[in-house]
Amino acid sequence: MDKLVEIHGRPMKLSISKAAAKQLRQRTEPLLLEMELYFSCLVRKRVYVKESAGKAEAISLGDKLKVWFRPVVTETCAMRDVERDNPPVKDMPIAEPERYFPHWLTLDFRRGKWRAEFGYGHEAA
Repeated sequence: MDKLVEIHGRPMKLSISKAAAKQLRQRTEPLLLEMELYFSCLVRKRVYVKESAGKAEAISLGDKLKVWFRPVVTETCAMRDVERDNPPVKDMPIAEPERYFPHWLTLDFRRGKWRAEFGYGHEAA
């Protein structure tokens, strides 16, 4: 299922696989997709799939799905932290967050696990 949603006044393409749509329908609580844009020695994109949609600021994309965009930065540049699951980060204030909001977001459910990805420009294959 592909649909265009408007977030912060900008369009974003949301692609949900059939398997993910089936899993979403079975949920009693919304699933939260936290799209993290990580600035440090390099830029990294990661989507955290959270079973609890406890973020009050999260944007609802229907009954069962919410999204949240979080740009973060590290205080130091330590390459050992880049691949860690939870490196020490802090929220990064940005003047125009809508300029950084992703152009697309995909959600899939394979082998019993949620898989999500976001990006800019053309959607990943």
